[in-house]
Parts: sequence; C-alpha cells; structure tokens
Amino acid sequence: MHNFSKGNSTMSKPQLRVIAFPGAPNLPTFTAIEHNQFSQRGFDVDLELTPSSIYQAEQTSAGNFDIICTAFDNVVAYGSGQGAAKIGTSPDYVVIMGATQLELSLIVAPEIKTVADLAGKTIALDALTTGFAFVLFDMLEAAGLGQSDVEFVAVGATPQRWQSVQDGTHAATLLIEPFTSIAQFGGFNVIAKSTDMYAEYQGGVIATTRKTLQNEPEKVEAFIGAYLNGLGWVLDPANREGAESILSSRMPQIKPKAMTAVMRSLTSPKSGLTPSANLLDKGMEKVIELRSKYGCGATPIGSAGDFLDLKLYKQIV
Repeated sequence: MHNFSKGNSTMSKPQLRVIAFPGAPNLPTFTAIEHNQFSQRGFDVDLELTPSSIYQAEQTSAGNFDIICTAFDNVVAYGSGQGAAKIGTSPDYVVIMGATQLELSLIVAPEIKTVADLAGKTIALDALTTGFAFVLFDMLEAAGLGQSDVEFVAVGATPQRWQSVQDGTHAATLLIEPFTSIAQFGGFNVIAKSTDMYAEYQGGVIATTRKTLQNEPEKVEAFIGAYLNGLGWVLDPANREGAESILSSRMPQIKPKAMTAVMRSLTSPKSGLTPSANLLDKGMEKVIELRSKYGCGATPIGSAGDFLDLKLYKQIV
C-alpha cells in the first residue's frame, strides 16, 4: 500500500480520506494534490492505494474512507449482495461521478500468441467474482474456451497481477495503463482488449458511502471540485509535458519510452479518462449485463440509476 498525502498549511485541516486502485487513471487526483486543490477547499487529502478490491471494500465498510475510486462493477456487486469480500462487509457504495472508460488488456507471457493458447494455463485475477473477471470470461468465450479450460488465481490489484506474470508464476492477467504499456515494452503480448469487444464499458467511477454523502457532503463536494479541476488540466493538450511529469513522479516504474503510449491511452475517451467525469449509459448497462450473466446473485440486479447519486456533481460540473 502507498499513501500520498499533502497539505500546504502549518495548521491542520480536516482530512479527506481517499482509496484508489494503483494506476495511471489516478492522474487527475495526483494533479489535484500537486496543485493544492484540496487544500484550497479546506482539506488535507490522504490517498491510499489498495492492494485489492476486497481490502478496499472491507476498509470502506469499517468507515476508514470518504471517497472510493473503484470499478463500477464493485458498486453494483456490493449493492446487489454479490461482493467478493466476506459476508457482512457492506461498504454501501454510491457513485458520485464517472472516471474512466478503461481499456482492459489481456497480457500474456511472450511465448503465448492467442487466447486459445491459454488452455491449461493459470490466469491471475484481482478476485474471481469481479467485473474484470467477467470481461475475461467473455474474452475466453469468444476464443472458444470455457472457464474450466483454465485455472484462475486471486492475486490482488494490478501491480501484484503484473508481477505474477512477469516472474512466470501465471501465464496471463488483465492490465490497465501504465502496466499495459510497461508489459508490451518488456516483450509481453496483448492478445485481447476490452475496447475491441465493447463499444462502451464503464470501468472506473468515483464513489462515496451513502453515510458520508448524507452526513459530510462538504467532503464529497470538495473532492468533486478538486478532481474536476485536475481532470480538466490533465486533458488540456497544452499541459501534456506537465502531466507526464506528475505521473512519472508518482509512478516511477513508467519508463520514458512507455510514457507516450500511456498518455495516449489515458487521455483518449475510448480507453481512458472520460471528459468532465461523465458516466457512460451504455457502458454501465454493459457492466450490469456481464454481472447478470456471470454473477452469483439470485436477486435480479437493478438499473444503473439505483447505484448513482449525482446531485452534487450536477451542481458543480
């Protein structure tokens, strides 16, 4: 776990506690921290990078975070009684704005050339019942493989999964940027992409808890304003060099030769950050469709609107 905290005042401010998955999509938040956007709104921010979706849900359920940068499917899963964490974990997520379309790339060892080559191999996942796992199941199905033709192993968040493929423990995993470009420049192969399968897929969202939204809306409002400021700056082509510098300082594992590819994917609305943090209606429908297809719940999943509360976002955007 990594923590990024910053305040620029000698006097202590209230703390805004944020948890996110590691990856380049955190660049708007990194930028807002660097530009003192949270401090200007009266908060010191504490950003923790989660080792897994289960840890994120458990810690949120325990009341340890105010803002959760997570997958839309995680919100749907826990809101529908299908969360991967132990019974009793109730993070009570609610989406306050979008974040990413998110391109998921199936990365494999250099000797593997096609999805069909994964038969009999092990594949690293965050958890076995998450939305990203469901995307993988669709990729396998499209290549004529069933879930029983491979072995799935729960490893954790993207850095852990990438490491397990890099060291040869597992044959494949799903990655996001910057890890996709890092892997490709390291000689690993991309054999399938979510963007080739779906016109829209709501990958990342910004969420809070219903309790925080009701009792501490000023925290939610501060994050939305700071994030949107950072997002707008990152997506402005005039700031590309500065954005690369911030991302490089926060994620030094991105080598200069990979940075151009990382930023190209990250700033494309088809594979990365969505302008104005918009939500994708068809992308949310796709997530719900996949969970309805592969999930384990007996209760029908509701519509996307059941998992959203956008009133503060609409006031600010």
